[in-house]
Amino acid sequence: MNHPLVPAVIDLVRQAGEAILPYWRSELTVTEKVDASPVTAADLAAHLILDTGLRALDPSIPVLSEEAADIPLAERKGWHRWWLVDPLDGTKEFIAGTDEFTVNVALIEQGRVVFGVVGMPVGGRCYYGGAGLGAWRAEPAEQAHEISVRIAPDEAFTVVASRRHSSPAQERLLNGLGELFGDLALANIGSSLKFCLLAEGTADCYPRLAPTSQWDTAAAQGVLEGAGGEVLDLAGTALTYEAREDFLNPSFLALPVAAEWRAELIQLARALD
Repeated sequence: MNHPLVPAVIDLVRQAGEAILPYWRSELTVTEKVDASPVTAADLAAHLILDTGLRALDPSIPVLSEEAADIPLAERKGWHRWWLVDPLDGTKEFIAGTDEFTVNVALIEQGRVVFGVVGMPVGGRCYYGGAGLGAWRAEPAEQAHEISVRIAPDEAFTVVASRRHSSPAQERLLNGLGELFGDLALANIGSSLKFCLLAEGTADCYPRLAPTSQWDTAAAQGVLEGAGGEVLDLAGTALTYEAREDFLNPSFLALPVAAEWRAELIQLARALD
């Protein structure tokens, strides 16, 4: 992948994953942040590694991390490019003892994802990619291999759905997809891995009509875009990351750019908006 910062970021993501693992399936003290989301010592340990490491890579690039997001909008508006970081995405999955949690790092420039790295601490798998750069999946001690979205379903149309988050609008969208494609297959997985299923061609669509934050999506969006996918709001416009007062994303659709059913999906989504 032809970007000079990618190898160093992959290494930092792996280091952060290693810092998380001692806390996994151990006795944890879970505290609640202002937005009622959980945070643990594992989140903070990973944050420290990433924040320190990314600033050392290039001191001119600021860092916006979920665990240090209290940066005034007036300051963030002046950023040309920055790191967008979720030190432990899927904290609820982590607390529940599953392996469906990730470390997410994205480089943002003028509101667009340049590239993203998504690491799985359990097992050491890593996904990375960016628009125009390609996308890869790497296993420890193995050669990374390039991944890409699938343009048509292998058998059943597979929709990625969250284990924990749905909404009446999302259920209506699933019903509409069922009318278009027949019986749907649902792939349930936690954290930013939902995007990665699309990126490696094992699912077709990921609609999200429930809240997410910018750090939840940016890194995996980079992987998906590198693999030939896109992330759109319900009006069909690309999901971007300009500085805003809050960090919430709109509802979105993740899908292959070249899917023949793209227009039908957007039409279904617009009817819900």
